[in-house]
Amino acid sequence: MIDYIIVGSGLAGISFAETAMLNNKTVIVFNDDSQNSSKIAGGLYNPVILKRFSEVWQAQEQLQLMDYFYSHLNDKIESKVDFKIPILRKFFSIEEQNNWFAASDKPALAPFLSTSLIFKTFDGIDSPFGYGEVLQTGYVDTALLVSEYHDYLLSHQLLRTETFDYDTLIVKDDGVSYKGIDAKHIVFAEGFGLHANSFFNDLPLDGTKGELFIIKAPFLKLDVIVNTSVFILPLGDGLFKVGATYNWKDKTNLPTEEGREELIDRIREIISCDFEIIEHYAGVRPTVRDRRPLVGTHPEFKRVHILNGLGTRGVMLGPAMAKALFENIENDALLDNEIDIKRFTNKRKGKA
Repeated sequence: MIDYIIVGSGLAGISFAETAMLNNKTVIVFNDDSQNSSKIAGGLYNPVILKRFSEVWQAQEQLQLMDYFYSHLNDKIESKVDFKIPILRKFFSIEEQNNWFAASDKPALAPFLSTSLIFKTFDGIDSPFGYGEVLQTGYVDTALLVSEYHDYLLSHQLLRTETFDYDTLIVKDDGVSYKGIDAKHIVFAEGFGLHANSFFNDLPLDGTKGELFIIKAPFLKLDVIVNTSVFILPLGDGLFKVGATYNWKDKTNLPTEEGREELIDRIREIISCDFEIIEHYAGVRPTVRDRRPLVGTHPEFKRVHILNGLGTRGVMLGPAMAKALFENIENDALLDNEIDIKRFTNKRKGKA
């Protein structure tokens, strides 16, 4: 009998699989590539919500854990996936500068917002009002991480590349069984694919479609990430990842003309040089209406668990939420009320 079957191998599934293996647990991962939000994600980690100059929930704790987590993964898969790089918020007015300084005075934001404005000139960008620098930032190359981690799992016979059949799962008091695999627990981490999951599909996972570009802009010279209404992330050789849009109605992975036009307009607000669209991607982020993850155990089946709803900040949330769920399962550690699915399941049962 193994310890865990894990369904899904995006950021949530990888985070839990690795957390389990770091604690000497055995795993089998199922994935069918039906969800692509982790592969096309921007991958930025940023402890500040720059639209409102407000703090990210539990940002410092998440950053501390992910620093070790991705450093370990760099070594394990022998590929660098974590890149420390500044994020600069371009200002469009004196008022935005003032709002930045007001935010930097708040104790929760002070560790993350530099109080020195940056007036560095970048070829291809006009910024007369300068930039504010966010500290403790960077990005994870999520496409490389997913690809290399899948290769690692395959090489160790730990990955099954097939669609999981929920009706075939047998749940018992002391574990679960699936197609000849006996496990102590099963963790569902299938992102927006949750809607096909009969155990948890009544949870309020909304899903938010995002679209991104890879552009070529030879005259844009950036060695930082610039973030305003969209981010521009340098990839080298004149290539940049740009994103992202937010669409709460369309739940497909198909790029749209509407998303294309929105991204083009936003890029032109930031840069003043020509660019060429090389790739156009789309995916549905697993988002929840209260902007908190879905973590916990099924109210009836104590061997069936969920790790989902990481939303737009999966690279930060993944390691922390995986650790929280693992400690809850293995050591009865209490889950934070803000992430525990009991906040929804208790309401359905009529509990306070």
